[in-house]
Amino acid sequence: MSTRVATGVYDDAAGPAVAALLRDAGFDVGDVVVVADGRERVADAIVAACGDADVVVTSGGTGLHPGDATPEATLDVIDRLAPGIAEAMRAASLAVTPMAMLSRGVAGTRGRTLVVNLPGSPKAAVENLAAIVPVLRHAVDQLRGGDHRR
Repeated sequence: MSTRVATGVYDDAAGPAVAALLRDAGFDVGDVVVVADGRERVADAIVAACGDADVVVTSGGTGLHPGDATPEATLDVIDRLAPGIAEAMRAASLAVTPMAMLSRGVAGTRGRTLVVNLPGSPKAAVENLAAIVPVLRHAVDQLRGGDHRR
């Protein structure tokens, strides 16, 4: 989620890095899509991605810049929050940099899809995602109605 990436000012580094981490963790990964900032555009992109995905991961638009609206767009389209996921990402990132306190990313569910907001920095996006990869398969199983492991 970046107007500068969408308009060609920068190349997308975070999206491909996140996709690579998910592939390395054994997930099937769809196309990386770049969307310009804007609450409605971001919300529409999330809804479209949820159509056939178990997990939708966004990158960017989670900071304090006036144009950053990914968390708000996400809240517009999810059914339920999964606050522990966002808390775990910020805690892991805070161990690396105090700038983690500025991330406003959220996580939640839309139907049977988990939606997770990552920061736009490639390094921060990978660090945040790495913190939650260990629970993603269980989260997907739960969203499909699976039972808890005993």
